[in-house]
Amino acid sequence: MVIRRPIAKPIFLDNLLLEAQTVEAFNGEVSYFPLMNGRYEVKPGMMPFGSCLGNNEADGQVFQIDENFKHYRQMKLLARAERLSKYYQTSNYSQAVAGAVACLIINRLTQEHPQYFDCQKSTANTYKFHSYLTQETLYLDADWQLQQVETQNNLAVPVYASILDALAAQIQEDLTVICRSQDGSNWLSAVHLCYPNHWSAEAKIGQDFAAIHAPVAGMEKINRRADAIVNTMIDREPMVRFAWGLSTDTRLNHHPKAPPQLSVSQWHGRSFDSQHPRLYLRIERQVIWGLPKHEAALFTIRTYFRDCSVIKKDSMLRSKLYTAIESMTPESLVYKGLVESKASILQWLADD
Repeated sequence: MVIRRPIAKPIFLDNLLLEAQTVEAFNGEVSYFPLMNGRYEVKPGMMPFGSCLGNNEADGQVFQIDENFKHYRQMKLLARAERLSKYYQTSNYSQAVAGAVACLIINRLTQEHPQYFDCQKSTANTYKFHSYLTQETLYLDADWQLQQVETQNNLAVPVYASILDALAAQIQEDLTVICRSQDGSNWLSAVHLCYPNHWSAEAKIGQDFAAIHAPVAGMEKINRRADAIVNTMIDREPMVRFAWGLSTDTRLNHHPKAPPQLSVSQWHGRSFDSQHPRLYLRIERQVIWGLPKHEAALFTIRTYFRDCSVIKKDSMLRSKLYTAIESMTPESLVYKGLVESKASILQWLADD
């Protein structure tokens, strides 16, 4: 692989605690509220991709781009610079599947955002993919594998390890790929997770669906149907689902292991202070796109934050949030890190 550009300056890691803007900070921002039934539930919750959820054309996009893009990009570069293998892992990830995933991502980006992305095919069946957002050009061979990188800015550090790594740095979503073998078993074959919500790429890579989700409180019934769910992900039409939790900051990267230069208390979060309340809904929009010809599925994770102090001003949304937190089982409260703060959060929501 040829990388064109001088050796880049190292990326400093002192900005890992920087926070993203909330949905409310931007006019016309995509906005979701996946707890309108007022209950905390653990269920597949999959609906057809493109379902109208009040966000116009954005609901039909796999990859959503907004005014937070520069921050999301910066956080990915910082995570990669800390230690790439902490956030990017593969296991039995074949070249055929890697190529199919890259082709899917590039096709969706150029279709959904032609003002930001362009892909040209040469007579030799090679590809030139350009992002106007990052000013990076990726050169791919006929199998959609990364060959060269050109940029008008400093190179990413470390240099991109693969086409999945390079494409992940062009978007605001995290990426995972699940594969299925001939005997019906499945495994997590690739994960690019720079915005982890208290879970680790290194800990999950190579595991099957049931093992990946075993720590999730309330997953027992779903895990008994794990193989059927994976079959649905791979064989059926694309789908979208949502997950949510509560956070006391809007930091995208909540890897369970703190970076070497930061203390665990600085890094962990989830400490609600009723005297100086900061509370956010951390919402994940997850798109599942099956690739049945390759016995695989791409699973994207886009993280959004909504400010609960704004939600609190809407009596209906406040009520839904209150009852959803109140409905959490003791096990779910442990899993979500809310055992000590549930009562004070509910009191804060109830206060005018």
